[in-house]
Amino acid sequence: MLEVNPNKNIKETIFPFTTQDGIECNLIRVQGANPPDKAPVLLVHGAGVRANIFRAPVETDIVDYLVARGYDVWLENWRASIDVKPNRWTLDRAAIYDHPQAVKTIVSETGWDKIKAIVHCQGSTSFMMSAVAGLVPEVETIISNAVSLHTIVPTGSAIKIKAALPLVKPLSDHLDPQWGLDPKSPAAKLISAFVALTHHECNNPVCKQVSFTYGFGFPALWLHENLNEPTHEWLKQEFAYVPLTFFDQISACISKGHLISVEGKPELPDDFVAQAPKTEARIAFFGGEHNLCFLPESQEKTWEFFNSYRPDYHSLHIMPDYSHLDIFMGKNAAVDVFPLIVSELERC
Repeated sequence: MLEVNPNKNIKETIFPFTTQDGIECNLIRVQGANPPDKAPVLLVHGAGVRANIFRAPVETDIVDYLVARGYDVWLENWRASIDVKPNRWTLDRAAIYDHPQAVKTIVSETGWDKIKAIVHCQGSTSFMMSAVAGLVPEVETIISNAVSLHTIVPTGSAIKIKAALPLVKPLSDHLDPQWGLDPKSPAAKLISAFVALTHHECNNPVCKQVSFTYGFGFPALWLHENLNEPTHEWLKQEFAYVPLTFFDQISACISKGHLISVEGKPELPDDFVAQAPKTEARIAFFGGEHNLCFLPESQEKTWEFFNSYRPDYHSLHIMPDYSHLDIFMGKNAAVDVFPLIVSELERC
């Protein structure tokens, strides 16, 4: 446990943990001046970013918003984090080793036997794999953004991932949006040149690389009009290494239309929509109407799947005027989105 950046208004404490398969991850606990009086909330980032992605330079980020309302906030840097040593991760490994251990750590440290979670993109897919497999029974409420069990992407994205993987594999075992700033390898130079030729939506090379890496849009993960200029500049440092092992798995999932496991581990089902989910958690599914990474239909289909087993228990929110990450990073998200997230956290 390591306390960092303490001041009179906020305290951050780092709780390192090593997974059973040897990956060094951590949790960052964020508390305000007054002790929290509400349940712990775990925030789980997506692929190739880090816990800091929830703390964009906006007037009020989601961490500030939750702390101000009495929540005990925990940010997880799981194996997909750029603050974790690069590793050839899969969603399977994160679902089995990372998220259950993070949840158990929070329960142990706080004394709460039930917690809540806000999960985004591949943090959401892998966390939902944990939940569906019954590996995180301590989580009673899940806010899932962008994608969960169903992996429905624009047609162009599906074609691109199938065509690009065989071309990239001989050159590199990973992709990295930082190549937009400093391409060193042959793969980096080739992809950077291609992105420069095809993406003209802005002058931020990392922003353009992110769109190439994760979707089929200009941009793919946000609407530019939703980002203030400091955030658009800040994101240059928030995206980096992503292994091709992830893209292999998500490509297979896209072909199926939903999540499948790829490593044959007994803790997980082969197909995540072939049987009833082993979780009692109530889930609020969020998606941006203009998401060009995973289409809103992804969340709609997963809500329908859960609703078929427990009608009128879960909820679905497709946010107009939002895309993928601007749900959290948007300059107006504290007004447009965060109150709805909190209302779902507090719903019985």
